[in-house]
Amino acid sequence: MLGWPEDEPTVRLDYRVFSYAGKFVMTGTGKAVICDERAEETYPRDLPALPSTIHSDVFDRSILAAIAFSPDRRDPETLWLRYVTVRRDRRGQGLAPKLVEHVLKGAEDRDFDRASIAVNNPFAYEALYKVGFAFTGRTTGLAELVLERPIDAADSHETDSAGDTKRYQAGLDHYRNREGLSAAERSFLDARVHSDPPSRQSG
Repeated sequence: MLGWPEDEPTVRLDYRVFSYAGKFVMTGTGKAVICDERAEETYPRDLPALPSTIHSDVFDRSILAAIAFSPDRRDPETLWLRYVTVRRDRRGQGLAPKLVEHVLKGAEDRDFDRASIAVNNPFAYEALYKVGFAFTGRTTGLAELVLERPIDAADSHETDSAGDTKRYQAGLDHYRNREGLSAAERSFLDARVHSDPPSRQSG
């Protein structure tokens, strides 16, 4: 945990290997990261050259995943997970769910009641279901799906009711109806046409 919003922590992520890198330089949100000092050894090498005005030393190459978060402006008991990003070569290894769980444990100590996040792709949707989030039926103006869960993991959604399956599939249908899906996204969605929500994984 680098700090909560009032601490104004910042992180310099390499925009060539992290989504939303610029958002982590901004103050106003809390930040948490997963680091590995050996990450430098496996840092992607096939990267475009940086502009002459940017030196690679400004980036923290030990970071594998990062999350930015802040209280909901309309509901101070809800913590919004604003941006979650994983180094491109480490995606799919469960780092984001572990980081989310870590932040939510800290949020429970600060008396937050719920956590929300808006996701723009089916892979993130699935990963968050595995840590207890569920589709609310709402979308944001950026066509992202809003998911929520209680901060207390013991109160997280169950995945064995018809209603939960219907809600889970409704979220996937939002993605299925989008244009411009990648082949990987289309295959992922096709494989889950009749699926129940994934089982919740412990952190």
